[in-house]
Amino acid sequence: MSEILKVAMPKGRIYKKASQLFRAAGIYIPEDIDDTRKLVIPIPEASLEFIMAKPVDVPTYVEYGAADIGIVGKDVLLEENRDVYELLDLGIARCRMSVIGLPDWEPGIRQRVATKYPNVASQYFREQGQQVEVIKLNGSIELAPLIGLADRIVDMVETGQTLKENGLIELDSMFDITSRLIANRVSYRMKNDQIQGICDSLQQVINAAAR
Repeated sequence: MSEILKVAMPKGRIYKKASQLFRAAGIYIPEDIDDTRKLVIPIPEASLEFIMAKPVDVPTYVEYGAADIGIVGKDVLLEENRDVYELLDLGIARCRMSVIGLPDWEPGIRQRVATKYPNVASQYFREQGQQVEVIKLNGSIELAPLIGLADRIVDMVETGQTLKENGLIELDSMFDITSRLIANRVSYRMKNDQIQGICDSLQQVINAAAR
């Protein structure tokens, strides 16, 4: 019997897509856990244990060894900058990080940018040679330019519908985002066969979908 592998799974939309990917790769995940409110879900048939976490916390659980592997968006990986191995681009939950503002935006003397991703935003504007004040917000980032808190925002864009409904536009696309499989450094050595087996199974599905 294989040792139990602890997997930090993000709650919400990424989980739905990740569980479909796991099932397509032949990794057993019972259907009845998709809507459960449990936070720790043993799956003994697959020698797995899911830890249901907020997406932003997944790299922390993996770095500190509370989870052996995890699934997380590239946006969170870049923002959190945790000491983990990035093993695989899963190609799911595809979107992009963008600079967003009102259509009539023009650079002013004091430029403020609101975002959930202050580290990502600060680095981007530094690289662009722009001096900005970055304001961290946790929700409804689109509100900031509408009420004058900031003249631009940095946020994820999937369909662009929310921007359209609030009269905002993408001023610049920064980078594409997909979900990644990450591993704890010690776990990757100690449980390499198990982790590599999951990687290989997922990679086959990803390759087949790309053909």
